[in-house]
Amino acid sequence: MIDKCLFPAAGYGTRFLPATKVMPKEMLPILDRPLIQYGVEEAFEAGMTQMAMVTGRGKRALEDHFDVNYELEHQIRGTKKESLLASIDRLIEHCTFSYTRQLEMLGLGHAILTGERLIGHEPFGVVLADDLCVGSPVGIMAQMATIYERHQCSVIAVEEVPEHDIHKYGIIGGTPIDDDVIRVTDMVEKPSAEDAPGNLAIIGRYILTPDIFDILRHTPPGTGGEIQITDALREQAEQGKVIAYRFKGRRFDCGSPSGFVAATNHFYHLSTR
Repeated sequence: MIDKCLFPAAGYGTRFLPATKVMPKEMLPILDRPLIQYGVEEAFEAGMTQMAMVTGRGKRALEDHFDVNYELEHQIRGTKKESLLASIDRLIEHCTFSYTRQLEMLGLGHAILTGERLIGHEPFGVVLADDLCVGSPVGIMAQMATIYERHQCSVIAVEEVPEHDIHKYGIIGGTPIDDDVIRVTDMVEKPSAEDAPGNLAIIGRYILTPDIFDILRHTPPGTGGEIQITDALREQAEQGKVIAYRFKGRRFDCGSPSGFVAATNHFYHLSTR
């Protein structure tokens, strides 16, 4: 059982300025709950109860959200509004939350390495809250945990993207094991369509083995001068230790306004059924 999940949450959310000038992008709400809560709920469904968050300056709202608010709870106790806190109360009751700060924005690989002190030497999940995922019939992380149990190596979630979007993602190539599982043999961070090994893009869901930390420590800056998790995973892939999984469900890129609106509409329609 994988018990820990890491949430890199130190980014500035510049695509949503000025809203994110003082509000963490992970706290932007989709209907009645913030993006980060959807991610924690997905990890909790997969059996993960220790939530490790890598934050930065101005991110105190994340800590406050996963904490009790005695004054608010006192004011609404005994009213119909008390039930509105049920979803967050359940997470606070059953999960533990730990935090560390990423002092410099040096890429996703660096953010994951910063979380080593919270994870220790064990396999762990990684959820990027920007990618709001709706799994079917269970969440994406729960699906990936099953794949990890079978293969005992790093697992990355992938989906097909159109050719004109290939340059936005890490793209994998590999050997199919079955319809939805691929043994990764190559991956390239944000290639041109001509240089890409395919059209399967890595999205913000990972299960990583702890040797990734030592690899990241020795990974030089790559695309954009940042430490890329793709470069570290490529080293694992060369040893046959990375599985790509074509998940069952839907992803919303809530790091972009169009994806944020699409997610809001999706959850609104679900709430009115």
